Order: sequence, then C-alpha cells, then structure tokens
Amino acid sequence: MKFTLERAALLKSLGHVQSVVERRNTIPILANVLIRASGNDISFAATDMEIEINETVAGQVAKSGAVTAPAHTLYEIVRKLPEGAQVDVSAAASNQLTLSSGRSHFKLGCLPVDDFPKMPEGDLKQKFNLSAADLRALIDRTRFAISTEETRYYLNGIYLHTAKQKSVEMLRAVATDGHRLARVEMVAPAGSTGMPGIIVPRKTVNEVRKLIDEISGDVEIALSEAKVRFTMDGVVITSKLIDGTFPDYERVIPVGNDKVMEVRTQDFAAATDRVATISSEKSRAVKISLTPGHLILSATSPEAGSATEELEVKYDGSLLDVGFNARYLLDIMQQMEGEGARFTLADATAPAIIQDVADASALYVLMPMRV
Repeated sequence: MKFTLERAALLKSLGHVQSVVERRNTIPILANVLIRASGNDISFAATDMEIEINETVAGQVAKSGAVTAPAHTLYEIVRKLPEGAQVDVSAAASNQLTLSSGRSHFKLGCLPVDDFPKMPEGDLKQKFNLSAADLRALIDRTRFAISTEETRYYLNGIYLHTAKQKSVEMLRAVATDGHRLARVEMVAPAGSTGMPGIIVPRKTVNEVRKLIDEISGDVEIALSEAKVRFTMDGVVITSKLIDGTFPDYERVIPVGNDKVMEVRTQDFAAATDRVATISSEKSRAVKISLTPGHLILSATSPEAGSATEELEVKYDGSLLDVGFNARYLLDIMQQMEGEGARFTLADATAPAIIQDVADASALYVLMPMRV
C-alpha cells in the first residue's frame, strides 16, 4: 500500500476516527485504525466494538492495500507535522507502516488487517434525512440531561422516537437523569413515521455532535431496533443502541401546574449564577420566592453566609417558595434562545415545567429541592 495525502486532510480524518478509540484496551487491535487505499480513495476506520467510524477521502494512491496502525500515535505524529506538508504513507508488509514528510520519517508497528473487527450492520430498514441544523438542535437541547449513572444504563443516552401531537407526527428527542428532563420535538421528517423508539448512547451522541459542525447538508439516519447509522459528508458512524426500555417520561411531566411566571432569561441566569456562588458546593441549592411581579433568589451556606437578589417578573399568582439545583437551572437557561423563560409551577414539592417563551418545541422538567 502506498498513498500521498495533504497533512490537513489526513489530520482531519484521523481526528474523526481516533476519537472513538479508548486509551486503554484489553484487545490490542482496538487501539488501531484500519487504513485502506484503493483507486483514488483512502478510507479510515476505528471501533470500540460498540461504535464504528468510517471516513473516506480522495488522495493520490500509488498502490492499493490495507494496514492497521496505532490510532493515537499516528494522529499525534501527523498533528505535529508542519502545516501544508505532503505526507507519504506506505506499508510494504502488513506488520509495519512507514510515514514520511519532508525530512521526517517514522516507522510504526502494525497488527494484521484480518484481526480488525467488522461491526455487522444488520438490516437498517428505516431511513430518513435530517438537516445538520435540526440534528444539532435535537442533541444540544437534550444531551445535558443524559444520566451518567451506569446502573441506570437505559438513561445513558437520548431517546429518539415519533409521537402524535394534535394529529401531527413529531420526531422527539428525550433525555433525563431523574432530576431533570429535556424533551425537544420537530415535525417528523419523511421516512421516520413508525420508527422504533431507540436509545442512542451518550458516546455516539457526542461523536455525531463533533462532526455536525463541519457539515452543512443533510444527515442520513438509518436504524433498526439494535443499531443506528449516521451518514454525512463521507463519514459513516454505526453504533449499537442501548438495549433497554426508556421509562414513560410523559408521566413525570406535570399537568396540574397552575402558577405561571415569566422572566428575562439572561437576567435570571446571571442572578442565579451570582447567588449560587454562596451555596454549598454539594447541593448548589437556590431558593425562588415569588410574589406578584417580583422574584427573590436566595442562597444560604453555614460556611459562606447568605445572598439574595431581586428581579421583576410577570407573575400574579399566590406566594410561593421553591428550591432548585442552581447548576440544573443554569443548564436549562443555556438552551433558551429567546429573551424570556416561562416557569409553570404548582408548589414547593411539585416538578416545574420550564420553556422558552418564544419557542414551545422544547420542554424542560426540573425536580425541586428542599431549601
């Protein structure tokens, strides 16, 4: 195998695929990237057995062939080469890769190509397209609520499914960690109707999100009940899905909340951040005290003291005191693109619904705290 590729193109492709490679591997081949050269195409693949990334780029191929090489080492070598450099890669035998650029020469030990695992795709019958912007919105506005508790593995991803909303089929993305819930929806794209509800793992979500910023077109999503595949601009990500049942999230979205408060998003976020400085690091609790037209944010800490800040709000309900985790409040405020946030509340023990006043497509549920 022998090919030449400009450093920037090689670095970009290696950067995409090597990010799925775990730093510590009990199976040596999983630390390697599979490189294939054929015709005018060079493909790079890496996997951790749960997720596989494959990228194909155009290059000058002098001799077809395939080799596997240590992913992180190869990436670091190319990263440290000067910008604009031409990189020659060759492998005379399957156990050694030679990389040359200018006066730099490297030889890397390789493992047999036949050892590299191939993830069987299965039959991905359901296919639909989403624009990069729509997929970015679904991910960005929900992934902060993904649970990191490994024991509740079925919450370690984004639940993607379709649901009827006023007789309109909607594509929904939902994430929850038991303390907060994020639900974002948009009109279901053609081909998605009747899709099985799938839980896309956190790692896959993060890898897809990294790639979205570099594309402007559509992303093809193909799925079955066990796997999902994202195809965009020459990059293919295939992933296993979380094998579990996502809880009935509709049951935790309160329907009896009758107190509505609207506040300027930026003012509320800044005030929450300031007041939370005083709260103990463990709980990060802030108290919201509502009276008609006014909101008082407060926090107390036995070690640090106390803090209060007053804001003008739209509110004409009865007096209400309720506590929330400040970090969770700020995470939700960061998702608001409009000027105002709407809180729908009931009492100090009931979950709150938080939405962007100007955009009803996203809904957030936040459990209260004792303060």
